[in-house]
Amino acid sequence: MTQDKMLLRTTFNQDALLYDQARPGYPEALFDDIVTLSVLPAAGRLLEIGCGTGQATLPLARRGYHMLCIELGANMAALARQKLAAYPLVNIQTEAFEDWQLEEEAFDLALSATAFHWIDPAISYQKTAQALKPSGAIALFWHVHVQSEASQGFFEEVQQIYMQQVPEQPEKYGPLLWSHEVTEPTKTEIEQTGLFSKVTVRRYRWDVTYDAASYLRLLDTYSNHRILEQQRRDRLYHDIADLINTNYGGRITKGHLALLYVAHRK
Repeated sequence: MTQDKMLLRTTFNQDALLYDQARPGYPEALFDDIVTLSVLPAAGRLLEIGCGTGQATLPLARRGYHMLCIELGANMAALARQKLAAYPLVNIQTEAFEDWQLEEEAFDLALSATAFHWIDPAISYQKTAQALKPSGAIALFWHVHVQSEASQGFFEEVQQIYMQQVPEQPEKYGPLLWSHEVTEPTKTEIEQTGLFSKVTVRRYRWDVTYDAASYLRLLDTYSNHRILEQQRRDRLYHDIADLINTNYGGRITKGHLALLYVAHRK
C-alpha cells in the first residue's frame, strides 16, 4: 500500500461525529439481502472489517448476531462503542485489519461497508477467506454517487470549480453516471481471487437533498477534501456554497447508489 493511501485512510478518524452525522448510511433492504444471500444462521458470528462509526454494524446488531468489528481509527471505534453499548454481542477492536490476529474458520459472514478498498490488497481477500467457515460468505458494499434528475446541471457546474481550485485531483472531473451506467468491477475482482464462488450483486438507489451547509459537511467527510490545506479548502467550499445558493435555490439533490456483492467461500 502506498504512503498516500495510508494517509488518506486515516483522515476519517479526525472527526468521527461529523462522519457519523453526515454520511447517508444504507437502506434496510440491503441488510435483509445480506442475511438472505449469505444464508446466515440465526446464531451466526459476523466479522466486520472497518466498522467506522457503526453505521452498518447497528442494523445487524439489532438482528441479534454476534459481531467482531475491526476498526483502525480510535475515535471512530469509540463512537461505535457508544452507539452499540446496548448490544453485548458486539465487540469492537481498535486495530488495522492487516494486524488483526486471524481467527481461522471462525465466522459465518465477513462484511465491509465502504472500507474494503482501504485494506492492503495483498492481504484483504486471502485473510478474509481464511477467517470464514467453509460455509461462510463475504459481503462487500459501497456508495456510488450517481446522477439525479432533481439536480441536473449542478454536478457538471461544480466540476468547473474543482478544476480551478483543485487541479491536482483529476478524478473529480469525470462525468457523473446514471445508476444504470454504473458497472460492477468488484464482482470480477472477487471472482478472480479464486477464493469465492459466483458473486451475487444487488443495487439500491435513493436521493438525499442537501442545503449548502449540509452538503459541505458531507464533503468534509471525504478523504480527498480533508487533506487539502485549510485555506484552499475554505475557498473551494465558499465557491460550492455560492453555486448552490445562487443557481440552485439553496438546495441540491445527490443521487446515491449502493452496490452489494455477496459470495460464499469456495
